[in-house]
Amino acid sequence: MEDLFRDYWWLIFVIPWIIGGAFSSAMGYRRDRDKIDLIRTYAEKGQEPPEALLKSLDSEEDRYYSRRRRHRGWRHEGSWFSVVFFGIMAGGFGYASYRDIYGAGEGFMIVTVVLGALAVASLVSILVGGGYRSDKD
Repeated sequence: MEDLFRDYWWLIFVIPWIIGGAFSSAMGYRRDRDKIDLIRTYAEKGQEPPEALLKSLDSEEDRYYSRRRRHRGWRHEGSWFSVVFFGIMAGGFGYASYRDIYGAGEGFMIVTVVLGALAVASLVSILVGGGYRSDKD
């Protein structure tokens, strides 16, 4: 059993992400299903559903960006979080590569390069893209 955890330690990062994505998708499906049931109820009564209810059934992309409209300009906290997170992770894996932990120094170096590239890409995205803008700007 100990070998299982030693060989597949990286699953601690992947499995929670998969579970979180599945839970988010299930909740989104349930929310949309409930809205459609409500619209069906209006249709059975012969009434027009409220405009706000119909607009709330917009695409997933609209829901994705509506959460981020609270953050304005280059100070988008999520992007800065990504820079810091990927940078710290790259540093940790770089140290593991330097110390050749588990005899997997080369593998850790690959992970370090990928995470470092993600940190730099997140930083460039903040500096060049200017973050997300609100519709009210």
